[in-house]
Amino acid sequence: MILLTHGVYAQDLVFVFLHHRTDKVELPKDQLDKIMTGHMANIIRMAKEGKLLVAGPFEGGGGVFIFSSSSIDTVSRWLSTDPGVQANRWNVEILPYRWHIGQPRLVNEPFEMLDYQLVRFVPYVAKFNINDVPELLKKHDDYLKEIQKTGQVVAEGTFGDVEGGILVTKGGLTQGIIESDPAVHGGLLEIEIKKWFVAKGAFGEK
Repeated sequence: MILLTHGVYAQDLVFVFLHHRTDKVELPKDQLDKIMTGHMANIIRMAKEGKLLVAGPFEGGGGVFIFSSSSIDTVSRWLSTDPGVQANRWNVEILPYRWHIGQPRLVNEPFEMLDYQLVRFVPYVAKFNINDVPELLKKHDDYLKEIQKTGQVVAEGTFGDVEGGILVTKGGLTQGIIESDPAVHGGLLEIEIKKWFVAKGAFGEK
């Protein structure tokens, strides 16, 4: 069982990655515009209904939803109303989310969209590192605490017990700093880094 960060969780939520697809069917512009208009309208509706807390796109395609539910089945039903999901425009990944820093919250309009850096930590356990897992996770936790002292961390949380976690930062943290994480350097955690556009205050940040 892999827990990336230990702590008291205020609420379990559901985190959804809408992964950019390179193999999606090319559609006429009018049809694509209709799908995306419906996608945005569905986002607004779910937010007004209190279902959707955070939404934002990645640079280059895809994006993230964070829902105010701990049930993956419930969120799957909510997602099924999205025209973009219905049209299979993304590879959808649904994960339980436990936030440790930055409580996701709905930001009412008008809001300012900011670009943050989303770092995803993906566990990779193999024969060469399995005996080092507890020590590397402890060092990872300690390293995250040091990164938090920079004032650049907006949010941090984990995806249940085995699916890794995320770190959301504003400017100032280079890829080299993230790669210096002992668990990354030791091969236990692989990283994916994306530019993410999200409403200012979506994690309670100033």
